[in-house]
Amino acid sequence: MATDAPPPEPTTPWWRQRIVLPVGLSARLLLLTVLFVAIANLFIIPPALAAFEEQWLLDRVRAAELASFVEEVVPEGPSARMSQQLLSGAGVVRVAIQTEGMRRLVMQQDNLRFTETPYHVDLRQARDVWWLTAPMQTLFGTGGYARVTAEARFRAADFVEVVVPDARLKTELLTYLWNLIAVGLFTSAVAGVLVYVSLNLFLVRPMQRITRSMERFRANPEDAEASLTLSGRRDEIGRAEEELGRMQADLRVALTSQRRLAALGEAVAKINHDLRNMLTSAQLASESLAAIDDPKISRALPRLERALDRAITLASNVLTYGKTEEPAPDARPVVLAQALETAAEDARLTPDGVALDSEVPLRAQVLADAEQLQRMLVNILRNAREAIVETAGRNGKGKVTVSLTQADGVSVIRFEDNGPGLPDKARAGLFQPFMGSTRRGGTGLGLAIARELAQNHGGDVILVESSPAGSVFEIKLPGTPPLAPAKRAAKAEKPQ
Repeated sequence: MATDAPPPEPTTPWWRQRIVLPVGLSARLLLLTVLFVAIANLFIIPPALAAFEEQWLLDRVRAAELASFVEEVVPEGPSARMSQQLLSGAGVVRVAIQTEGMRRLVMQQDNLRFTETPYHVDLRQARDVWWLTAPMQTLFGTGGYARVTAEARFRAADFVEVVVPDARLKTELLTYLWNLIAVGLFTSAVAGVLVYVSLNLFLVRPMQRITRSMERFRANPEDAEASLTLSGRRDEIGRAEEELGRMQADLRVALTSQRRLAALGEAVAKINHDLRNMLTSAQLASESLAAIDDPKISRALPRLERALDRAITLASNVLTYGKTEEPAPDARPVVLAQALETAAEDARLTPDGVALDSEVPLRAQVLADAEQLQRMLVNILRNAREAIVETAGRNGKGKVTVSLTQADGVSVIRFEDNGPGLPDKARAGLFQPFMGSTRRGGTGLGLAIARELAQNHGGDVILVESSPAGSVFEIKLPGTPPLAPAKRAAKAEKPQ
């Protein structure tokens, strides 16, 4: 059984089909170069045609002027045959000369008749914009003859005037025009190829090499062969290669840090559950100790409870840092002296070891999230204590001086220690995770977390200076809240 053939697919007319241009930079560069050179040649054609026509007409005038001397050579005047030969050799049909205001006809072709008045071309006038349009008038005009006037060169006359058939001029103008077009196309092609080859060698190929390196690096950043080999050029390409190399190195460091953070977060996630159970048991034990009526236990118990609470919080914070951003701070006025006292205890600053020297007024307040401020203070104080304790010859003795300055809506907490200072290697990545630690076994998270918390508040943590005499850090927080009421600051009045 025969089946109906499927209808033919409709075809799109050629004038509606989409033109697909070459997408490669090299191909586009070649096309644009040829196009621009061709456009430049178009601007050359009008003056070239005008100059060709002017010279062609001037040659006819000079030939006719020389032919006019025959009347002086032959006393009885040239014969009709000789005149026709001279006119034919000069390429004109009439020659006239004006001398002392008197115009006279020298020679003229026999039986000369004009169907239309010859158009006038005056070669004595200065060149203007109409000079450029003269060839177009010749090519597309219907005059048939041109009356050309020019200054005399070989005779003492006012001017020489000739009548020229323009049919031969049109033919030679068209030939010259096609020659110009052919030369223009040839030069466009040659210039395009030369520019293409040179730019492809010095620009496109290096860019292709950079692009391939970027693509390979994106596919596998750990691929050692994806690193771009610098060419040593000192131009923009060389600078792009250097910046790409630095960017690849920085990205590798960042990816390594992220992997370590991910591994750290995964490890903390595994131990977090068990750690919470252990700390819960310790909290239950502390509650049992609270029932014992002993002054020493009563004094030590609050510190133990705070330590247990902060142990749970710190474990959660490490997990949070490895996976998500810090929560938005709940900024409220906090008595800084009380927060420093608690942070000094958590950072294990003691009067007989690394001591805290607080110059903060007892009622001074800063605008911050109490929990996050505590973490910032503890991290900076702990770093200072560890740096001093690990310094040889110090016997664990040192001091951290803390002061507060409030002005222009900004609170600046200044930490000055008398530790050993920071080496240059540590300063480069001081606030980057896993890069700023100089202590053996340190993670380098303390200052990174402190800066992130401060920046979440709209402030910052900065290293002001560091030398063998010690280091100076500052926590900058927006806001300058008023002094706290006396009752609220009473807890800070006891010795630290």
